[in-house]
Amino acid sequence: MIDKAYKDWFIGLKSKIRSAQLKAAVAVNTELITLYWDLGKMIAEKENVWGSKLIEQISKDLKEEFPDMQGLSTSNLKYCKRFYQFYQHPIGQQPVAQIPWGHNILIFSKSKDLSEARFYIQETIANGWSREILGSQLKSDLYARQGKAIHNFKNTLPEVTSDLAHQLIKDPYNFDFLTLTEHYKERELENALVKNITKFLLELGSGFAYVGKQVPMQIGDQEYFIDLLFYHLKLRAYVVIELKATDFIPEYAGKLSFYLSATNDILRHPTDNPTIGLMVCKNKNNIIAEYALKDINQPTNY
Repeated sequence: MIDKAYKDWFIGLKSKIRSAQLKAAVAVNTELITLYWDLGKMIAEKENVWGSKLIEQISKDLKEEFPDMQGLSTSNLKYCKRFYQFYQHPIGQQPVAQIPWGHNILIFSKSKDLSEARFYIQETIANGWSREILGSQLKSDLYARQGKAIHNFKNTLPEVTSDLAHQLIKDPYNFDFLTLTEHYKERELENALVKNITKFLLELGSGFAYVGKQVPMQIGDQEYFIDLLFYHLKLRAYVVIELKATDFIPEYAGKLSFYLSATNDILRHPTDNPTIGLMVCKNKNNIIAEYALKDINQPTNY
């Protein structure tokens, strides 16, 4: 008869095996990525000596020598060469060796420089992006948009929280996954975002948990409604999102600040950090947005 002690022991056994499998997979991938970097280096160093047909010859000879091995096509060997030329320095145990070859191809093919490549490598590792999601983030130019929104976090949040919040915001947000008419209304945008909540959460970034839409707030004898409410697991804070189907105007800042105060008083737990506000508009003038934020003492970004 199998007792509870055995079941508990077996759970630990399974965990040990899965951990070993994961480490083995990472080790195999690291070896493969290192091999491709070495191949690229050797090809780049000898192509000037033996000419442009070198890769075709290498591919043919390697396939004959290693008939069961993948990755020896001329196209992949060209990628190996580009891989080496992009990074130049040995790969070894660096983060680039922790992600699959297909992800690496996308990153060094689409990135403008090493800083951009490192950003996508780190985000891929941190968020476990599939190749499809990575391709989507590259296409939307996440690197250029990340942390670019106008905000007052440094003045309204503790330094550590401010730095993390700054890393999470984008300008502009990319809602290409929505199909809206040119003159859409705010409720249409809200419903479309909720309907595509998985893609919306991906665009917002890791750590966001969806709480609800048109969340009611009873204040005095009146009821108000927050367009979208999220909770951020890393920031340990609510995030209030106000949607506007028009260009930004200063009056919007006061309304968002009002909702932040209400959320802090009604929903925020004593262990939570201050609620953060996010305004999503069609367009904004940065100078007007900066002035609107000047005297706002709530953590807000536009």
